[in-house]
Amino acid sequence: MTTIDLSRRKEVRTGDGVTLRYIEAGSGDPLVMIPGWSQSAAEFRDNIPALAEEARVIALDMRGHGESDRPPHGYRVSRLAADLHDVLTALDLGNVTLLGHSMGSAVAWCYLENYGAGRIARLVVVDQAPACVAREGWTDADRAAYGVLFPTPQAAHDLYGLLTGPDAEEQTRGFLGAMFTKSFGPEQFAFVVEENLKLPRTSAADLIFDHVHKDWRDVIGRITLPTLVIGAEASIFSAESQRWIATQIPGAEVDIVPAEEGGSHFMFLENPARFNARVIAFLTGTTAGR
Repeated sequence: MTTIDLSRRKEVRTGDGVTLRYIEAGSGDPLVMIPGWSQSAAEFRDNIPALAEEARVIALDMRGHGESDRPPHGYRVSRLAADLHDVLTALDLGNVTLLGHSMGSAVAWCYLENYGAGRIARLVVVDQAPACVAREGWTDADRAAYGVLFPTPQAAHDLYGLLTGPDAEEQTRGFLGAMFTKSFGPEQFAFVVEENLKLPRTSAADLIFDHVHKDWRDVIGRITLPTLVIGAEASIFSAESQRWIATQIPGAEVDIVPAEEGGSHFMFLENPARFNARVIAFLTGTTAGR
């Protein structure tokens, strides 16, 4: 496998003047990787080298995240989707596979709703709920099917308060801790926390507040792209919600990672070999890794 210097970044400017930085490796059709809320491209460090054997990987730091600029504005999913549009346009990318982890999938859904699929060939959804906040009258079955994380709007408001309070960094550690299995090492976890805290907590709070109040069910139901959905048994989002997404998209594939195989919300960090093999199988149309 080719050695890749993941510390090197390229950059592109958004329409509102923000410099976004990204890791690029490999050649061929582009695979654009969008990290989740408060995450960074560096967290794909165990995935990029393997995936770059099959594609031109572009792992993006969204505004405020990782090594990108940290403006005081634009922390909403719609602006991140506009940033993605700016990147794809500036780099003149076509036949793209979009891979979004967690909120990165919501960014991809928003992009498809606002800009269409003209540049997009395939979609990889990695563990994002269609709706994070329960609506009035939803049953327990509804909440499981849609992956609800917050049973009431107040619960989402409470998280906002924690992320803007005096112990926001410690609250971040606690929030992230629930997203991994107990086998995930402390040094690896410290790296994830460090990357998360590069996004200022007030911006992080604004972004997650916007993100969790979105309901993407109608958008998902109109997707016709070849799609792979990856979920996990020990995730913060129900495995049922990932299966529900796959049922809404014609021909979609779904893979639920068992808990004993690193099946957490961050399965790409806990079991990169399994994750990489499954994504490569999807990209190449093979059965390896299933």
